[in-house]
Amino acid sequence: MQIIEQYFKRASRLLELLLIVIFALLVTDVLFQVFSRYILGTSFSWTEEFARFSLIWMTIIGATYLSAHREHLSMDFLYQKMSIGNKIKVSVLIEVLVFLFALIVMVIGGFNLVYTTLHLEQLSGTLRIPLGYVYAVFPFCGLLIMSFSIYHIVNLSSGAHKDKV
Repeated sequence: MQIIEQYFKRASRLLELLLIVIFALLVTDVLFQVFSRYILGTSFSWTEEFARFSLIWMTIIGATYLSAHREHLSMDFLYQKMSIGNKIKVSVLIEVLVFLFALIVMVIGGFNLVYTTLHLEQLSGTLRIPLGYVYAVFPFCGLLIMSFSIYHIVNLSSGAHKDKV
């Protein structure tokens, strides 16, 4: 279990660093766009597309990070009224559903999207990069969410994290 705990902490830290880097690039890109438009009097079209792609990546990676820490949005007024045993059962069911969603939508659907856009050689409008590279974040994060769900199911089943239920 110690190896899995180390994997979880390293993956979580990597996601944190990745989010910090993407956010810094996004802020720099937007500030550069504002500077070039109002100070230089010219506008660069690639900055808007880069900001859009950065926001997509930051959103998906952020959702993965929140899933890892079980901090995703939820309405828990009924959950809070349950006994500890029922809370564990419901939490395991939620993790199974998250796993299935990540598998079907993000991994299978994401791989199909990446394959299709790479096969059709679709390029972004101004940056001229293959869109499959932009969409590759979906299956990658889907696999991470699936592994985090397994991690949470094991912890919930073993009673390792009863304080987080």
